[in-house]
Amino acid sequence: MTAHPSNPITFVLIAKIPADGIADFCAYEDAVLPLLPQFNGRLERRLRNADGTVEMHIVSFASDADFRNYRNDPRRMAQAGLLERSAATLELLAMTDVI
Repeated sequence: MTAHPSNPITFVLIAKIPADGIADFCAYEDAVLPLLPQFNGRLERRLRNADGTVEMHIVSFASDADFRNYRNDPRRMAQAGLLERSAATLELLAMTDVI
């Protein structure tokens, strides 16, 4: 991502979670999503299918640097084991508004 430091950025995260990984995935999200505001991040929308095996987030950050700082935060990285145990497959897409 090569956004100007002052340009906001938006991502869509699509997570596909095996049924036996849902609890670990939810625990991971419960630990890392509250960190977003500390990095000028905002969870715009969080959607989940009926059985909890697909989740989608729309997340924005004030800048690419804020996003990188969030991704590199030691508290977030300390939760990586939960995400790994969930066996979720993640797709992260950088998006722009369409006017």
